[in-house]
Amino acid sequence: MSEQTEHVPHGGAKRYDVVVVGGGAAGLSGALTLGRARRSVLVIDAGRPRNAPAEHMHTYLTREGTPPSELLGIGRAEVAAYGGEIMTGEAVAVERPGDGGFRVVLADGSAVLARRLLVTTGLVDELPPVPGVRERWGREVLHCPYCHGWEVRDQAVGVLATGPMAVHQALLWRQWTPKVTLFQHTAPEFGDDEYERLAAREIRLVTGEVTGLDIGKGRLAGVRLKGDRFVSCRALVVAPYLAARSGLLTSLGLESEEQEMFGHAVGSRVPSDASGATSVPGVWVAGNVTDLSAQVIAAAAGGVRAGAAVNADLIAEETSRAVAARGEPFSAQLEREVCERVLDARRHGL
Repeated sequence: MSEQTEHVPHGGAKRYDVVVVGGGAAGLSGALTLGRARRSVLVIDAGRPRNAPAEHMHTYLTREGTPPSELLGIGRAEVAAYGGEIMTGEAVAVERPGDGGFRVVLADGSAVLARRLLVTTGLVDELPPVPGVRERWGREVLHCPYCHGWEVRDQAVGVLATGPMAVHQALLWRQWTPKVTLFQHTAPEFGDDEYERLAAREIRLVTGEVTGLDIGKGRLAGVRLKGDRFVSCRALVVAPYLAARSGLLTSLGLESEEQEMFGHAVGSRVPSDASGATSVPGVWVAGNVTDLSAQVIAAAAGGVRAGAAVNADLIAEETSRAVAARGEPFSAQLEREVCERVLDARRHGL
């Protein structure tokens, strides 16, 4: 445990070396790193993980196919084994008390104090407003082929076009199945080269607006289009807007920035450097709140990097304080005073 900070009351609030806001893979990995570095750390988790609708997570080496809730349970236990604390609650504001640290206020009115802050609040998937999409999200309504492509390999997959990246999506999913249908839906007209690429990869194009999903026997059977047309598919790919959960940081003057791909806005993120450090001293971010494309394993790696960077920053601060404290009894002014007293004593024969 850090010798600088103890778990002691301060104005009714506990003080920690680091408060981590967000208890997903990034937050727990950061907390684990900090706990192993003998830091006092608190994880505040609102209990709304982005991947909660998914039954399993994928491409996480040694954890392939693990339910997301199981991973979080294991992670919490590992953090606790190194002295880390987990609190269920929602952080709603961050204040600067004036001592260089942070005061994190929770929805119930309570607060905790921290020397450093690691925010891993993730993002919100803003889904297309098509009836049935939200209800089947994470099941048969999908986004990332690296997360779910294997599970729908060789099946009929539809791609809902809502922007200029739709052709790119359809071509990407074609790697997992030859049965791809691109629903033009609300996307702008495609160019001649895009039509040529779709035809070359034998991707079916269906015009008209999708009005809803057709569910049969507890799973997706297909989509309905205007005019009550029906097209069967076993999975539907959508492109949500990936909005960073960054509201907590606005009180510190830290705003999110829009991210583009191929000239199209795909989401927002909190800007940071490679370690997760933001433009606000003492505040780090990790996971999807700063990296929109991070899968679970990448988010966990980001948490480790940020945790190590936070610890290094605390070490630098503690070392500076130790140097200053060590030098105080032997300051130049004090040395002059001692010398003057000694010389004066000798002059007077003492």
